[in-house]
Amino acid sequence: MFRHILLPALLSLLPLMAAPLAAQEADDAVARWREDPTTVFEAAEIDLDDFLWIARPVVVFADAPQMPAFQEQMDLIADRPEELARRDVVVVTDTDPAAMSDIRRNLRPRGFQLTVIGKDGSVALRKPFPWDVREITRSIDKMPMRQREIREGS
Repeated sequence: MFRHILLPALLSLLPLMAAPLAAQEADDAVARWREDPTTVFEAAEIDLDDFLWIARPVVVFADAPQMPAFQEQMDLIADRPEELARRDVVVVTDTDPAAMSDIRRNLRPRGFQLTVIGKDGSVALRKPFPWDVREITRSIDKMPMRQREIREGS
């Protein structure tokens, strides 16, 4: 009988115990990015909301990591990561359509897609083909918040 009372009580505490763990994971992702802004995250390991007003997500989708467009995009990013880091960009990849990450569910890519998201969480750009870092940074530099950062020197 005691087990019938104790088990439901313990189960009711699980959501309360999970909340600090979720917050800790969010803090860890942001902390990892702040420590090394060239870190590339997989969609399954982060929540874009954790980066609101902190960083500009650039999400690279593909149907498989071997997809030529995905490989080309990641090579382009790897060639000039400091330019993206200077603009507070966090790079996120999603190459597993079957996993249906929250990011994939929200952005609904078809095949390869490059998506640039502002610090406010709004989608600023979607491209169905790889883009050079120079082109990505030019589009970011046109964003109002980035214009303000440039004026304020931050």
